[in-house]
Amino acid sequence: MKSTDNDRKRQKLEALAEQAKAGSKEAVEEILIEIQDMVFNLSLRMLGTIHDAEDASQEILIKVMTHLSGFRGESAFTTWVFSIATNHLLNYKKHLFANAPLSFEFYGEDIVNGKTEDIPDMSGGVDKNLLEEELKMSCTNVMLQCLDGESRCIYILGTMFKADSRIAGEILGMTPEAYRQKLSRIRRKVAEFLKEYCGLAGGRCSCKKRVNYAIATHRINPQRLEYQALSTDGMQARDYMQAMEQVDDCSVVFSELPMYGVTQTTKEMLSGFLNSELCMYIKNA
Repeated sequence: MKSTDNDRKRQKLEALAEQAKAGSKEAVEEILIEIQDMVFNLSLRMLGTIHDAEDASQEILIKVMTHLSGFRGESAFTTWVFSIATNHLLNYKKHLFANAPLSFEFYGEDIVNGKTEDIPDMSGGVDKNLLEEELKMSCTNVMLQCLDGESRCIYILGTMFKADSRIAGEILGMTPEAYRQKLSRIRRKVAEFLKEYCGLAGGRCSCKKRVNYAIATHRINPQRLEYQALSTDGMQARDYMQAMEQVDDCSVVFSELPMYGVTQTTKEMLSGFLNSELCMYIKNA
């Protein structure tokens, strides 16, 4: 059934692409609606913060729209979109961690040396369970920034999007065999870090104990819980939290991350752009 659904979606997107190339504004809008969540989630995992993911998603979606004439149908439409998105994200230099790259060594040292016990309650009356969940979501995405760009992309495609090695290889410009080998090495590297440091995989860190430290170091804001504000399937989010608490395979910490709906900010930007004179000029050109 899932394969049939995927085939239908692929056929729908390819038909819409042809209509868009023929000048249908409605087809362009429908394409962007179909792919915006996928692009946002990829951007969030690749860049680590919601704000940066919003900005990058907007740029990618505009790039997809203005390059629709370049889609030849030689691969699935979503594969073509992923290729544009990953290339954009791998070369994106405006995000928080572009000028302050992380490493597993730095992250581990912060976990070991952070004086969590010396910090008073900073919750400001906000439910501590919500703060703990916010930290888990934030930390998981930021932790990915310890990988170099290509490794991060390989890991995200394989673990979170569960891309077939042939498709992932096509997206990243490598053979399926090379992709599988690299993914295997990266999974081992991430697993080693999680087993030592992440409490969700049996390591020494505990999100519950680090909430106040995270607030004090401005990693989460009790008055602005960004991940709680993102739209997602409620059951999916609960399943994810349970999976993280009962993890028996380190990759589950990442593979069960919820898929979010694109933010309202991005939706409003796209709506405004699609109705702008600039958009009309680009399409006519």
